[in-house]
Amino acid sequence: MVRNDLRNIAIIAHVDHGKTTLVDEMLKQGGAFRENQEVEDRVMDSNDIERERGITILAKNTSVVYNGVKINIIDTPGHADFSGEVERVLEMVDGVVLLVDAAEGCMPQTRFVLSKAIEMKLRIIVVVNKIDRPDARLDQIGDEVLELLLDLDASDEQLESPVLFCSGRAGTASLSQYEPGTDLKPLFDTILDYIPAPEGDENAPTRMLIASIDYNDYVGRTGIGRIERGTLKVNESVIVGDFHGNKKPANSKIVTIYQIDGLNKVSVDEAKVGDIVWLSGIENITIGDTICDSSAYEPLPFVKISEPTVEMTFSVNDSPFAGKEGKFVTSRQLRERLFKETLRDVSLRVSETDSTDSFSVAGRGEMHLSILIENMRREGYELCVSTPKVLMKEIDGKMQEPVERLVIDVPENCVGSVMEKMGTRKGEMIEMHPQGSRMRLEFLVPSRGLFGYKSEFLTDTKGEGVMSSVFDRYEPYKGEIPRRNTGSLVSFETGESITYGLYNAQERGQLFIGAGVPVYEGMIVGSSPKSDDLVVNVCKRKHLTNTRASGSDDALRLVPPRIMSLEDCLEFLADDEMLEVTPKNLRIRKRILDNSLRAKQRAKEK
Repeated sequence: MVRNDLRNIAIIAHVDHGKTTLVDEMLKQGGAFRENQEVEDRVMDSNDIERERGITILAKNTSVVYNGVKINIIDTPGHADFSGEVERVLEMVDGVVLLVDAAEGCMPQTRFVLSKAIEMKLRIIVVVNKIDRPDARLDQIGDEVLELLLDLDASDEQLESPVLFCSGRAGTASLSQYEPGTDLKPLFDTILDYIPAPEGDENAPTRMLIASIDYNDYVGRTGIGRIERGTLKVNESVIVGDFHGNKKPANSKIVTIYQIDGLNKVSVDEAKVGDIVWLSGIENITIGDTICDSSAYEPLPFVKISEPTVEMTFSVNDSPFAGKEGKFVTSRQLRERLFKETLRDVSLRVSETDSTDSFSVAGRGEMHLSILIENMRREGYELCVSTPKVLMKEIDGKMQEPVERLVIDVPENCVGSVMEKMGTRKGEMIEMHPQGSRMRLEFLVPSRGLFGYKSEFLTDTKGEGVMSSVFDRYEPYKGEIPRRNTGSLVSFETGESITYGLYNAQERGQLFIGAGVPVYEGMIVGSSPKSDDLVVNVCKRKHLTNTRASGSDDALRLVPPRIMSLEDCLEFLADDEMLEVTPKNLRIRKRILDNSLRAKQRAKEK
């Protein structure tokens, strides 16, 4: 049976190429909102962090109805660190809409998500977005996409994918770059004509793979997936098993079935083959489980998720200020929260360490882990995190490390400084070509070579550079790479920072704190331009005397401190430092807080 009344598609692209904005317009023109309804921009980015940062982190489902056909649309993340979300949701669709920015062209994440779609033999619709940009390169983008498809060994059918020209913000699409569109009808028509309708026997025994998990304190865990065959009904008994063929002990009963209608979940009594549904009532359901009819147990294979490349240690906060600002501070609470995250995020790996107070957490990149830390911080957790480290792999008896494909877009006069920095970080240039007044450089660089580079890069390019990277492959270990060439300014004693002490300390380097901030011994209050750490006393007061000299009472002028974001703090960390994360503050500190003990340790290592 072919379900001509349904299409399942995912929208994939590099970060900032306009996926969520295009989905907004598809919803508006597909009649998902009332005419007088107020709709905020990027309506699919529902998470606070997503709205603040302007990025999509979690894949979201929505649907529109066009010419009597329901189109299920999955909006996917564009950042490489959340590509585990993309890999999973491609299991639920029959085709993808590949968005390419009309000016930036094919970027690292475009290559990554497109390779996954080609592996799964999905139909592809190429959409050149942002055609109204003044620097759009419409003549060249089509050739770039075709080159990329050839490079990734696409099938003949995929090489002949239709190409549309869109402006997501204006809500227009056309089949020709020379004729501007008036609405998104050409895109909807192409989806109906080119993306295959789901096929399957609705009378056969039910089978469905769980591709995603949602969690709610009232309902518990909800499994999300597409019905491969058969029909699911409320109160039906089913068998649940994983992709290794292990059955869950007892028969389970489906309590509720939801389908997506626009932006709302609608409760239904039954769902047929091809439908994307939310199921609740099955205990301990996880990603990769198969739900089968009680008469026929046949587990489905699960897509292999790419392995994590970066690891950090999360531990209980043991600083002098521990427990003052957080609600959840114990190792038991930290452990529960981390293992709960692995149930929803399959590309995250959490393991126990020798210490009962710390856990090893591995993810796709620094941003992947920093979003987890930020979420925990907002929930009221207090913790300490270590320096990010790359995960090495032994292949054919040799130690190999993850290498990333890095694309850098900079003004021509900044190329020299970028090349110099990439040289010290063991980057290998593979491509360089001009784009108007700018240059695009492509490197293969070890993942650890990118730690701490972003802030340097923005300084070198005066904020005009754009960089993005995606994991490419494992290569033999490239040798030592200096993590950072600056030292730290370390607080000498516990107390409160005083203007007089800060005034004397600011001559030694750049400060991270202002006056009136509580500090403790071993806490880092700034960075030093020299490679060695300096101990400074920011709590020092001016001693009063009964003699007065002209000018001694002049106001002391402080240089404004550098405000560090969570990513900045993680980039700054040296090997002997940790980041203390609380709901209200981020404090960088030394592992050994006592200044004299730290000096002895350093002397012993030398």
